[in-house]
Amino acid sequence: MGVGRLLVFIGLLVTAAGALVWLGVPLGRLPGDMLVRRGGFSFYVPVTTSVIVSLVVTVLLAIFRR
Repeated sequence: MGVGRLLVFIGLLVTAAGALVWLGVPLGRLPGDMLVRRGGFSFYVPVTTSVIVSLVVTVLLAIFRR
């Protein structure tokens, strides 16, 4: 894959993520994401969100490789 194609692919991914957020699809705070709050400290681990994003990127890469 050339640099030009890679940049176009990354641009399409960013555009798709922006469109999903704009349409109101929740890309955070899904069931399975962990939030730990203790006093003035909070720590967020987006487990489910990471799995979903990974699956989508894997499918898109498999489609574009053909």
